[in-house]
Amino acid sequence: MTEDPSRAAWLQQARSYLRDADPVLARLIDDRPDFDPRAWMTQLPPMDLYGALLFQITGQQLSVPATRRTLARIQDLFGGHLPTPAELLAVEPGKLREAGLSWRKIGTLRDLAERLSDGRLDQDVLSSLPDDDLMTELTAIPGIGPWTVQGALLIALQREDVVLPGDLALRKAVQAAYQLDHLPSQDEVLAIAEKWRPYRSLATSYLFSSAFEPAEAAPVAPRET
Repeated sequence: MTEDPSRAAWLQQARSYLRDADPVLARLIDDRPDFDPRAWMTQLPPMDLYGALLFQITGQQLSVPATRRTLARIQDLFGGHLPTPAELLAVEPGKLREAGLSWRKIGTLRDLAERLSDGRLDQDVLSSLPDDDLMTELTAIPGIGPWTVQGALLIALQREDVVLPGDLALRKAVQAAYQLDHLPSQDEVLAIAEKWRPYRSLATSYLFSSAFEPAEAAPVAPRET
């Protein structure tokens, strides 16, 4: 499939900016000339904002393989696709537990689905909000923290300036790439990432790539700490 010219131009501009801004990223970028930061999403089912939040909530505190297994069982429960809010509310919660979700995660997903179903939240309105405002709206729901929303910003909304400082895999990737003698704190990750603005999503993808696929290719869903 031919790449969108505007997307190709954006990637060239973003890579050039990051290469100039950070010598560590310059090395990662130069080592991966054919890197596609969104290739990993072709391995995932189609997701709207609710689906991406379901994906992230499922993956809280789980390994990548465990997340994928649970997600596959959830899809099987709903005929091969991720459920809409209405579909999730219509299924017996025990079925979700059998699919591998904890009761806490089921409660979070049902709370979110109820708010989207009764009009307290609207996906189109949420999708149009600036990152910080969307974060405020969604983290008001028990069980949804910054990491969960940040992942949804990347997956469903493809926002360009997102970093996941609380992600353990990213912190380890930063430690390795920057040759730190300790696992960086969230504040340290944010401080390092400041120079990546306004392309923190792309920089994050390169770092995940360096951790998950040292030679090339993109990451899969990370883990929350």
